[in-house]
Amino acid sequence: MSEIPHLLVHDHDDSVGVVVIEGLEANTDMLVCVTHDNSTFRLTAGEAAPIGHKIALKDLKEGDTVFKYGEDIGIMKADVKKGDHLHTHNCKTKRW
Repeated sequence: MSEIPHLLVHDHDDSVGVVVIEGLEANTDMLVCVTHDNSTFRLTAGEAAPIGHKIALKDLKEGDTVFKYGEDIGIMKADVKKGDHLHTHNCKTKRW
């Protein structure tokens, strides 16, 4: 892989990926790497997001369970579109 990924996803069943670059801007054509099998795909960022924050890999509705690392990490507090930023303003994680 010669291009640096913008987003890492651990498992194909995850509903979010983690931003791994500084300064991710809305409308960026992101390279996404799935670490489980080193496969890649493209996704457009719907919003800017800081490094370490999550991006939705699919449309999520309020009440949906959020999966990261192949595990349930929390529940959506609001609807988001594929490519949008997830954080405490729209997602209640089990950790926080």
